[in-house]
Amino acid sequence: MAQQLSFDLPVRTVLGRDDFFVAPSNAMALAMIESTSTWPVPQLSLTGPAGAGKTHLAHVWSSLTGAPIVAAADLPDADLLALADGPVAVEDVPAIARNRGALDALFHLYNLTAARHSPLLMTGRAAPRHWNLALPDAQSRIDAACHIALEAPDDRLLAAVFAKLFADRQLTPPPDVIAYLLRHGERSFVAAADTVARIDRRALDQGRKISRSLVAEVLGGTGGPD
Repeated sequence: MAQQLSFDLPVRTVLGRDDFFVAPSNAMALAMIESTSTWPVPQLSLTGPAGAGKTHLAHVWSSLTGAPIVAAADLPDADLLALADGPVAVEDVPAIARNRGALDALFHLYNLTAARHSPLLMTGRAAPRHWNLALPDAQSRIDAACHIALEAPDDRLLAAVFAKLFADRQLTPPPDVIAYLLRHGERSFVAAADTVARIDRRALDQGRKISRSLVAEVLGGTGGPD
């Protein structure tokens, strides 16, 4: 079968509150994000596996509080005094574990926000005690912050993640496709994103509709006829 020309259409990732599916694995984290005034201290670490929704929740928090979102690696070039004037979110703190310049900036920002009682949201994959920051003073500050973790997905959440990943690509697969993915796909957020990307590519390359059969081919199994 001749392959069709395919085009890399933009993936529109939606990060609003209405697009965040609530499940037992993330309900507590969402509750914390939506109630900044109840945090025991003004600093909160939000953790969870890749693709679990940390960035989505950071954007939800940003929309609620007006907080800017900055990558931890970009802190050395940021206006820390301006950031500390109000709520601020710093993403992927473990990525700067050995970056002394970024760690110094994070430590300074932490102290500024603490002095001004400005909420500070920090994200990372592992629990903060495993971030192993090379600046002990920064690590000790973060260890003293609140911590909430996104847990591994159950079927309801994973189904919603698959549906959202398809929707971000303007795709609406039949229900049996997501049911098949839940039974046979790898159960992680990162794997889900990779699988949907491969399904989209296969459908475009072959000029086919997304179906259980096509998904089975992508996963290396048998899903019955289209």
